[in-house]
Amino acid sequence: MAFLTAELLTKSFGSLQAVSQVDLEIKEGKVYSIIGPNGAGKTTLFNLISGHLESTSGAVTFQGRVISGLRPYQISHLGIGRSFQLNNLFPALNVFENVRLAIQSRYPARFDLFKHVRSYKMIDEKADAIVEKIGLSRFINKEVQYLSHGDKRLLEVGIALATDPVLILMDEPTSGMAPDETAMMIEFIKGLARELTIILIEHKMNVVMSISDRLIVMHQGMVISRGDPAEVQADPKVKRAYLGGIE
Repeated sequence: MAFLTAELLTKSFGSLQAVSQVDLEIKEGKVYSIIGPNGAGKTTLFNLISGHLESTSGAVTFQGRVISGLRPYQISHLGIGRSFQLNNLFPALNVFENVRLAIQSRYPARFDLFKHVRSYKMIDEKADAIVEKIGLSRFINKEVQYLSHGDKRLLEVGIALATDPVLILMDEPTSGMAPDETAMMIEFIKGLARELTIILIEHKMNVVMSISDRLIVMHQGMVISRGDPAEVQADPKVKRAYLGGIE
């Protein structure tokens, strides 16, 4: 049984098909990179998988269960985490508090307004562990607004990890990063791949080629090629897409 599948997945906005009859088969324990020109439908595909958009037709199945039509929080509770292209952080809170809030969302007691959050020892210990995992322990009490861009991207992943995913969707994790920050993120993703299944959208080919087990190439809403990096690089359809403007 495939870990995650999409069958004839389609999303239309009026006459525009942003995603058109996409079939996917994601295997557990692998790193998949989705590449393609701007406007190819990559982020829309992520939105369909994570429940942020409802498909026009087709279905997504995760661990044998159809998840199309579920709300994002329901899909998250099933074990699919996501980091976004634009960070979704609380800038006036510190690193620890951002992670802790994400963990709290998993606990029924989160609605008990009369119990001070610091009393949740298990939540605090888990938050500490995640902050250490993403390499931000030295900034644990620093307000997020004062972090570097690269550290904010790491924190965004940490918040996704706080929801206990088995599959994580990462939308351009190295976007806007300097070369040294990109190298740091590559090593972080490689470490993460030993524990989780990862699907990422990425434009930087050095990142894609260094971490991916499989590539999925989208163009004009359709999957035009898939395979290991060497196979995809040799595909004439991919070369034409690159010449058409892929970054």
